[in-house]
Amino acid sequence: MTAPARLVFVGAGPRAVMLLERVLARADEHTRLDVALIDPHPPGAGRIWRHAQSPLLKLNSMTRDVTVFTDDSCTIDGPVRPGPALDEWLALWRAGLLDGVELDELSAVEAASLAPDGFPTRRLHSHYLDWFFRRTVAGAPDGVTVRVITDTVRSVRPDAGSGHVVVLESGGELAADAVAYCIGHTESEIDPASADLLLRSRERGLVYVPPAYTADADLSAIDAGADVLVRGMGLAAVDLVVLLTQGRGGRFERDAHGALRYLASGSEPRLHLGSRRGVPYRSKVTSTLQGDPPRRDVLTAEVIAALAVSDEPLDFERDVWPSIAKELLYGHYRELFTGHPDRVGASWSDFRGTLDELAWDDPRLFDAIAGAVPDPLDRFDVAGFDRPFADASFVDGDDAHERVRTHIAQDLRLRTTQEHSPAQGVFIAGLLSFLALAEIPKERWNARSRAHTLPVRWHTFFSYLASGPPPHRLEELIALADAGVVDFLGPDVEIAVEERGFVASSARTPGETIAGALIDAWLPASNAARSTNHALRELATVHGSELRIADAEYEGSLGRVRVTDDGRVLSGDDVEHGALFAIGPFTSQTEAGAFTRPATDSLSLRQTDRVAGAIVLRLGVPVAGSV
Repeated sequence: MTAPARLVFVGAGPRAVMLLERVLARADEHTRLDVALIDPHPPGAGRIWRHAQSPLLKLNSMTRDVTVFTDDSCTIDGPVRPGPALDEWLALWRAGLLDGVELDELSAVEAASLAPDGFPTRRLHSHYLDWFFRRTVAGAPDGVTVRVITDTVRSVRPDAGSGHVVVLESGGELAADAVAYCIGHTESEIDPASADLLLRSRERGLVYVPPAYTADADLSAIDAGADVLVRGMGLAAVDLVVLLTQGRGGRFERDAHGALRYLASGSEPRLHLGSRRGVPYRSKVTSTLQGDPPRRDVLTAEVIAALAVSDEPLDFERDVWPSIAKELLYGHYRELFTGHPDRVGASWSDFRGTLDELAWDDPRLFDAIAGAVPDPLDRFDVAGFDRPFADASFVDGDDAHERVRTHIAQDLRLRTTQEHSPAQGVFIAGLLSFLALAEIPKERWNARSRAHTLPVRWHTFFSYLASGPPPHRLEELIALADAGVVDFLGPDVEIAVEERGFVASSARTPGETIAGALIDAWLPASNAARSTNHALRELATVHGSELRIADAEYEGSLGRVRVTDDGRVLSGDDVEHGALFAIGPFTSQTEAGAFTRPATDSLSLRQTDRVAGAIVLRLGVPVAGSV
């Protein structure tokens, strides 16, 4: 009997097990395959979604918006094998229809009442991912074996033939005919700016916490009652606030009028939050559309096809951003005019003609909007949405704090009430734009777009629009501000290190804030060559090559491993490593996350399926339909 092909996964988190499912979806009774998944963390959940973390930390997605399964919307080559999204899985658990699923006590209490529009904890999500992994393995044909090795890959080296030897931290070795790197976000060597801050803070006896995954950051040096500057107001900052407040014994309760109040434990520090925008990411939208269905009005399939074959390199700001901004306007006003016609003074067909005619930032469009939409809260301004305090100045720190607090409260109203469902239209327009841009080959963009405006400008804006915190986290942030635990510094905060401490100031706000601790609340950039993961660094610097781009305006490395569209690792001289594959945020593929929203022809599932197809082709094993 022919020996089984040997496939080794470096990593066993969501990307790895979803890739495994796509490989096994192609297997049948003729397939002979030995699979090993290597990770120090549990298979399925991996490090980020592991069960062993604070039960306070949550996903920023509703249960109905989380799935790891393909469905009929997926345009993929492999078989579609549908399964329950997280909300459906919870319903099955409540009905007693999931054999072998044992939730811990806290997760069981949560699962008993969590609604489809609720936001699950990461610990509960870990059970879903674990179940998906076990279900995938249990459904494998008899000729397929899957084993999990709780270890860390130290190195991968070629063997005497066409395969590789995978070397473990423990000293063990595995032979592999193909290796799939499925490493998610890793820690990185400290960047020069953070290293300098760390050195200067230690010299002055100050506390500095550099960028890190918040659940693993060492916050033990943050004392109760201490003033702490927090740079960043994205998801990492929200998690940080949770850990330093509720995580230290504080709790929330509602008063007789329904207002949320924070009851301090006395162990909290005082947190001073600032960022470039000066405001948190926008709340997750919980309303539903009630007007005409969404569509791509500007970035149509024809427009994207034309951009993909244009003669000149594309520039994001010049060639695409105006179309995205216009798409967002269509998303908002279609829902407003067709879902809430009593709040506008024109028909959608007439107002759409105005949108068709005028640019997204044309003053005449602002005048037309004001004439047709009486309530300012029903109007949508792309630039104002992106930078709500772009031109603002503040009387003092108290003024900045109160105006940021008012902004958060208004954002909650606009993003969570059904009367303001146009916010859902904007979100869907942003999502459709994201998917549309993914259809443009990366090589079509100029160097500046690939190095900065796409991964920084566009990705940051999309995250701000679509990947913000659950609404209740922002409501809690307001309650913490009212309790004096959180202070908002406003936009464009600068930090200096002086003998008296860390000093925060802004050219737009008189005064300064002095603290003995500073936390940079964001994740380290996905830079493979600087990762603390040895196998990933080796992949970037020995087996593969870093993505470098250059033109007349920009030259440099993006810190990502070059791969083909189907995940084959590329060497510096453009040779494909036939047996090495990679998928995830450290690769040159468009970042699409791991798990995804159901029924959206998910980019992440399309990528995963392509890589699985290439792996099966490399291994040359009989698969479903090939014998």
